Amino acid sequence: MVWTHAIDPIALALGPLQIHWYGIMYLVAFGSAWLLGGYRARQANSGWTEQQLSDLIFYGAMGVILGGRMGYVLFYHFDYFLTDPLWLFAIWEGGMSFHGGLLGVIAVIAWFARKQQKSLFEIGDFVAPLVPLGLAAGRMGNFIGGELWGRATDQSWGVIFPRAADQLARHPSQLYEALLEGILLFALVWFYSVKPRKPGAVAGLFLLGYGLARSFVEFFREPDAHLGLIGFELLSMGQLLSLPMILGGLFLLFRPTAKS
Repeated sequence: MVWTHAIDPIALALGPLQIHWYGIMYLVAFGSAWLLGGYRARQANSGWTEQQLSDLIFYGAMGVILGGRMGYVLFYHFDYFLTDPLWLFAIWEGGMSFHGGLLGVIAVIAWFARKQQKSLFEIGDFVAPLVPLGLAAGRMGNFIGGELWGRATDQSWGVIFPRAADQLARHPSQLYEALLEGILLFALVWFYSVKPRKPGAVAGLFLLGYGLARSFVEFFREPDAHLGLIGFELLSMGQLLSLPMILGGLFLLFRPTAKS
């Protein structure tokens, strides 16, 4: 039986104040990163203090928000940005890009590494296992909000999203992403990080795993209407942006290390 999406995206309304589920999911994402990071920091010889973790989570959140907004505008609406550059700052209109947020976090990590006199790989390997559960929360927020739906399907688990004008049953691709990019990727990266690995390998596994999962789910996700399929009309923007992640992940995982 096809299900019609009827979840109210507003979790709580107090007069003019409205708290959306999507915003709550952002808090869940950063909260899970802080809790998991605290657990890792408390391990023997972790090399991390609670203050360093708190600073990293704070600056990382700024990188996600600023980078995510800039990525959304520049990757997905560059033509609109050229006509109205100030739209970049219209964050109240919504619009975030994971790949932009990733670039923002990488910039924060590079700056934080220099400030704390840690290596870029050390911080990347510490951060990588903290991210996937936050991604799962974000995709759940997309599903609750009835946005970023999938392509039309005749499968019994299809969902009709009222905001889609054609009212066709569609893949709940947000849930596919929550499972693959979130829960499964978390389990893979977390357990891989338990044993000592060469510098950059844990971050590399995250990049590779996310890139592959995102590229796969994009085959079920509705392409952006104003972009459609690009790259020989075969690939979506999400797949093209994931390609550097896959290549970078493979490099970090299999790069040769200097022998002692």
